[in-house]
Amino acid sequence: MAQEFGGKFSPGAPAPVTAAKTDRPKATKPKAGFRAWLLMMAPLPLLFSGFGNIIKADPAGIIRDFAAFTILVLAAWLLREGLKAEAAFHDRKSARKPAFPRKVFASVLTGLSVGLALTGGTGSILVPITLGLLAAGLHSVAFGLDPLKNKGGASIDAFSDRRVAMAVDEAEGHITTMLNTLAPLKDRALQTHLNAFVATAREMFRTVEDDPRDLSAARKYLSVYLMGAKDATIKFADLYQKNRDPIARAAYEGLLSDLDTTFKSRRQELLLDDRSDLDVEIDVLRDRLRREGVQTQ
Repeated sequence: MAQEFGGKFSPGAPAPVTAAKTDRPKATKPKAGFRAWLLMMAPLPLLFSGFGNIIKADPAGIIRDFAAFTILVLAAWLLREGLKAEAAFHDRKSARKPAFPRKVFASVLTGLSVGLALTGGTGSILVPITLGLLAAGLHSVAFGLDPLKNKGGASIDAFSDRRVAMAVDEAEGHITTMLNTLAPLKDRALQTHLNAFVATAREMFRTVEDDPRDLSAARKYLSVYLMGAKDATIKFADLYQKNRDPIARAAYEGLLSDLDTTFKSRRQELLLDDRSDLDVEIDVLRDRLRREGVQTQ
């Protein structure tokens, strides 16, 4: 029996779910990731040298090489964390500079490690110091410095800024878990549906970052709702990977649609509240100008 062919371009086909447009830039990937990874491998010769000094029964060499190895590993770890923090900084409209300059300390520790490792190879202390300073300088040139100025939100007090940053970081963690949990299913339709909700949620994040006063009204959405969505995604992925249950799939898609609608509605309410606050301030200013005899339109 002939069977009617259907597809996304066929008449009567349902419209595909597309991710909501957002002015948020794509997540910035840490720069120089490969070179940072190489620095994690760089201390290995010091480790081997340290074990060689054990065989040679050289206590000073053992302490020197193992200390230099530990410091260089710490420097590489600080660099990776600094690159992640820098990417998160550039990915937001409003952000404060890092309280702890990880990349700067990574450069200092790298220079210290190189200088320490070379103290046993020469009788002069000038050579290790010079090469250590050179290593620190090259490290800074290669990977740059940490952000030195706050970005956006100049009028936001530090306490409110920290509260917003912590709430958004927690919410981004829930979203990342959802995306990573659903990815192994390799279901493009589900992934597109989830991406649409993620875009909507991140629009709310940007709204809260632009006006931290909205955090109290949006906290339930950034924590409770997203945590529930994350837990539901984990349970769904585990079940769907086993038996591809269409009922479970339909229920999960319905959840994403409800969440997307709810988050969009709440974000619009936040924007309307901001507009109402602005209108009130404008009316107060106009009344004052009118009392002072200044004509306003």
